[in-house]
Amino acid sequence: MIEARPLIVRLRNFVGDTVLSLPALRLLAQHGYRLELVGKGWARGLLEAEGWPVHVRPGGLRERVAQLRELRRRFKAGEPGFDRRANMLLFPYAFSAALDARLAGLQAEGHAGDGRTWLMRRGHLRRDGRHTLVEYWELACDFLGVQAEPPADIHMKVSDAQHEQARALLAAHGVAPGRFVLICPFANGKVEFLDRSWPAFPDFARRLHAAGRQVVIVPGPAEVEGAKQLYPDAIRLDGVQLGVYNALLQGAGVVVANDTGPAHMAAGVGARLLSVLGPTDPARWAPWGTTVTVMRRWPGWPSVDEVRSAVDQALP
Repeated sequence: MIEARPLIVRLRNFVGDTVLSLPALRLLAQHGYRLELVGKGWARGLLEAEGWPVHVRPGGLRERVAQLRELRRRFKAGEPGFDRRANMLLFPYAFSAALDARLAGLQAEGHAGDGRTWLMRRGHLRRDGRHTLVEYWELACDFLGVQAEPPADIHMKVSDAQHEQARALLAAHGVAPGRFVLICPFANGKVEFLDRSWPAFPDFARRLHAAGRQVVIVPGPAEVEGAKQLYPDAIRLDGVQLGVYNALLQGAGVVVANDTGPAHMAAGVGARLLSVLGPTDPARWAPWGTTVTVMRRWPGWPSVDEVRSAVDQALP
């Protein structure tokens, strides 16, 4: 049996992008690569059930290059031909990602552009008009020299331990599995200077609570105060690791989310998701999967009544 060859893969710095890259990562693994992922610290919890090692990327240039050099040294010791082949794939589009790899002596490939192609072993065409998941999928296909269609669903894995922790959290707060509405109202950043957050989300949550629905919110560390102030009636689960968050999303009756990382997580684990979008282009950034319902009325937003009606249809 031929041992899988190590491939260093640089993840992007965003939760949603990492979820959308999962089919591409699986394709690489299916073609005989042992993935060694480099990314943010949260990627370990997010991808824990997938079983791939995640090396947490340092902040400074010197430290980043030193980390990659050490990985190169380790893998070269186990495979003498490691340096003679493409041995790193870059999902980020940034110049800095290619520079880090070049300074570490790695043979990296990634999307061409941003003046970085000369730093890489090979730059691949980034095709226009593609959904982001398809961009990552096609990059993996080009790297491998294959043609294939992306899957209809991401099928993100959730471990038994993560399910058990989620069940314990819900039980401790008196939440009935499969019957609660999990809201993901926070969205960092803007699209063409326009806010990605549905402005009616607080009113929507209040009306759900008044109608007797159990509403659950899982704020990130920087979102706890906002959750307290804007969603006082919601059952708040603080300090949840992303892998356990995946299990909570999968166990919800329905998830209602802005354009945000947890929306992609919800779609990734096959949760029933109502994706409330404003200026975001769904052709590029809608959560991916057959359990997703995109609700968009741009310019403008869906009304509270529209989204409530969709919740009532999902949870009769």
